[in-house]
Order: sequence, then C-alpha cells, then structure tokens
Amino acid sequence: MHKAPAIVILGPGSLATAQRIQKRYPQASIHGLEGRVEGVDLHYTAFGDTLRRLYQQDTPIIALCAAGIVIRSLASLLSEKGVEPPVLAVAEDGSAVVPLLGGLSGVNVMARELAEALGVAAAITTSGELRFGTCLLNPPQGYALADIEQGKRFVSDLLAGESVRIEGDAPWLQQTQLPASEAARRTIHVGHQARPANRDELLIHPRSVVVAVAGGNLHGIRAALQQAGIAEPSVACLLADEQAMADSGLHEAAQALGVALRFAANPDGVASMLAAALPDARLTELEGAAIAVAPAPVEVAQVGRRRGRLAVIGLGPGAAELMVPAVKAELARAEDVLGYETYVRMAGPFRDDQVLHCTDNREEMQRARHAFELAAQGRSVVVVSSGDPGVFAMAAAVLEALHESSDPAWHRVDLEILPGVSASLATAAQAGAPLGHDFCVMSLSDNLKPWSIIEKRLDLAAQADLVLAFYNPISKSRPHQLGVALEVVRRHRDGNTPVVLGRDIGRPGQTLKVVTLAELLPEMVDMRTMVLVGSSTTCQFPSADGKQWVYTPRWYPADE
Repeated sequence: MHKAPAIVILGPGSLATAQRIQKRYPQASIHGLEGRVEGVDLHYTAFGDTLRRLYQQDTPIIALCAAGIVIRSLASLLSEKGVEPPVLAVAEDGSAVVPLLGGLSGVNVMARELAEALGVAAAITTSGELRFGTCLLNPPQGYALADIEQGKRFVSDLLAGESVRIEGDAPWLQQTQLPASEAARRTIHVGHQARPANRDELLIHPRSVVVAVAGGNLHGIRAALQQAGIAEPSVACLLADEQAMADSGLHEAAQALGVALRFAANPDGVASMLAAALPDARLTELEGAAIAVAPAPVEVAQVGRRRGRLAVIGLGPGAAELMVPAVKAELARAEDVLGYETYVRMAGPFRDDQVLHCTDNREEMQRARHAFELAAQGRSVVVVSSGDPGVFAMAAAVLEALHESSDPAWHRVDLEILPGVSASLATAAQAGAPLGHDFCVMSLSDNLKPWSIIEKRLDLAAQADLVLAFYNPISKSRPHQLGVALEVVRRHRDGNTPVVLGRDIGRPGQTLKVVTLAELLPEMVDMRTMVLVGSSTTCQFPSADGKQWVYTPRWYPADE
C-alpha cells in the first residue's frame, strides 16, 4: 500500500470499529460526517463527494457502511480497472469485511489484514483467487506484473480450462491450485530479462536489479537497462553517491521509474560501490553505470541508505480536526519526533517504533541541531511546533542551524516546512474576521529582542492603524510589559476599539472573550492568551447565540 487509507464513517456507532482499524493502519485518518460524529481526524459534509474525491486521489477507502452506498457513490468513476485504489466496505460493528474494488492494487490483501484485526473472515469473491488460491494479477511484494491487460486475458484462459507451466523461481505459486502441466501451452515466466510480448505467456519480473549511477540521467539509465537486456520493472532501486543526495535529476529519474533511491560512499567508482552493497549479485559494468542482478528480490532497505528527511511541522492550535492532512502524514512516517514535551504529546498517539525526543521549550537551537544530526543518518525526523512553525516557532531555528552549519551532510538533508493553523488565525476564526484587513503579528517577549524595539514597533503599527495580534503577551518574569504595550496602543486607538481574547483556542477548556480597549486589563491575560486588538474600522455586533461577531471590513475609508 503506497498511501495511507481513509476510514470513512457516517455516525458515532462506527467510531469504535474505525478506531480498531486505525490501530491496524496507524497512518490512516478517520473521516466523520460533520455534525453527527465527534472525535475523528477530519470532518466532511457530503459522503458521496468525499468518496469520489478520495478515489480520484488514489487513496485506499475503508467505508464503514453498506456496500451498496459505496458502489452507488463511485459508480460514475468506475472505468479503468487497472488504476483504481483499494475500496472496502466494513460493517459498522466490524462483523463483515467486503473488498469491493482494487483487485489489482491489493484490496484482497487489505481485506484479509482487516479481517484478521477484527476477528472475522473476509468476503473474497475474486473468481481467479477463489479457484487458484492466488491472484496472479497481484504478485507479492518484490515482484511486478509486466502487463495487466495481458494478465487479465491469461487468467481468463486458465478459468476457461487451459493448463499452465511455470518457468523461473516463483515460490508463492508452489502451494496454489493452478492447473499445472509440463505440456501446457500457457506459461508463467518469472525473470528479470526483457522479453517480447507473447499471448501465451504471463511475464512476472522479480525486483532483483539495482542500477548504480554517478548522476541523475533517466535516458542514460534506460539505455543501460536496454543494453543489458533487463526489463525495467525488474529494477528494485537506484544507487548513487551520497555526495549526490540533493541531485534533483536523480530524484526525478527514480520517480519516473517508480523505484527507491539509495545512497552509499563512492570512493572508487560506481561499480565498486555497487559490489560493496550487493556482494552476492552478478555485476555488469557499463559506461556511467553499473547493474547488479541479485538471485532473489532485493531488500531495498539493506542497500545503502536513504536520504534523510527533516520536516518542521505545525500542529495548529491543538484540535485534531485543525491539523492539516500533510502534517498528519508526516507524523505517520516519522521515525524521530522532537519538540517541547507539551507539543510532542499533543502530536500523538505514536507507534512503539517512533522515538520521542522531548526537551524544554527554551532549547530551540539544541533541538534543531539534534534534528539535523538524526536526519543526516538517513532517518525521517519531525520537529514539532504548535500553530504554524514559521510564526515565532521552530522553522526559523531549524533554518538558522542549517545556515550556520558547514557540515555537508546537513545540507544534503531533505528539508521541508509544513504549515499549520496559527494561534492568531484560529482565534480570529472563532471571533469572526478581526484580521479581515491589514494586520501586524508581534511577540511581546523580550527574551530574544530588546523591549525598546518592541515598543517602537508597537507605536508604529498602532499609528499605522493595523490590527494587532499579540503573541506571548505576559509572563511571570515580565508582568508589567503588557500594561506598557497597552499604553502605547491607546495613544492611537479609541477606547471602544474591540479586543478579542482567545485562551487555549483549539484545546480543551478554550475561552473567547470580546472586550473594549478601555476595558482591557493585564490581569485578563496570561501566557496562553492570544490578544487581537482591532483597528479604527474593526466592528462588532451580537450573534444569534448571544455572543459577539468581530470583523474588520475589507475596505478602508478614503482620505478626506
């Protein structure tokens, strides 16, 4: 399975089963109907639209509902069988698992995994698999079918009474009920060689070939394979010099071939690098490349090492539904998770194989350097921030650590910054749209910048009539500074200016209050409060539930 599945439920009665399934697939996300079910990862408003979107994104779907609802929802999209993701219907109580679509993408494998996790039998209906005890069109990991359409015709012939003989090493077929005969006209051929298409032959390629290259050249790689007479689907991975980890051409070539990209030290050329990685393989040297053919499918994880990855993520304000899907996916793939302990715990739950590195909130640079040290070893590392990592959080610290480092291994790490919903945006959304026009985001903490700079910027921003968003407004070590800041703002703002106070927005016990600038007192605020001070145009009016809507119009009065 290449993508994390989506577990789609319609009501609260399915949630317990969905959570059991999620334990089997920890990277999966649970999608629940808006207004009907809580405690899910994501909400949706239209079941059919959601299923169709997931299907078109090639996302495996596990729908906890009647099979007919799923089929009717996807009917308009069912055209090309070879490219569909796995789709399964599971009974609300977990008593039945029915694979519906995706026989060529492993749906029956998923069905058996789910059935085992739920303690039931999977309702497999695939005729070839029921007759022969295997799905010829979906060979096991480490093998690739050459031509799906030819495969369909081949299986149809066997179901119609043709016998078959096997050429090559196919251990998974030894215990099947295939109609075997040495005199058969139909042949299953298992091998790495490039062969012309044959109506009577089913080609299955073991992924037993590794190509070592000096640089990223897709045309050159394909030319080398052709010269060596090797079928492209037999390639398990590309191996390159670790100095070329950041070579975009290499990554593009690996992506085009649909294979992993691995790296190793290359002191004496690609051939010696490849021989060291696969000592038992048969080696062929070509111009600019070397090809190794192993006696069995290659364990890619044992060849060289991968490029390390470091992702700096934003969890959002705290609520699971406000965490963006890309961040959830990154957390699922992580081997190491680093961050302030409070935020790391917010990011869970974690698998037993994931290593947590929790530190004090004042150790940002040490944390950033540690993250690069881990990623440079080829590990998948996540640095956690609350809100957005680029807003007074870890993204700047990580980039600073990289900027000041002369270690080439750090600079070869695959670094990505993944955004999150910031505290200011989450608070603004709860209140309405106080940030609907130009605004300024400031931290009132003077730990890393002088108070004189803060006061100057406050004065200029207030004078410019920007909406003000205050992070770190007050603490035990600086209890007086918010009062000073408000004095500065009041030089330029009317006392009736709306102020939004959002405390722990997106977390249990959140509170939201709207006061005027004249009413605002420092004791109303603590370190966990986001303070939004309106501009001269910011408005407020009562909502139907007795609360207040606050917004800043998109227009601005013309100069008189």
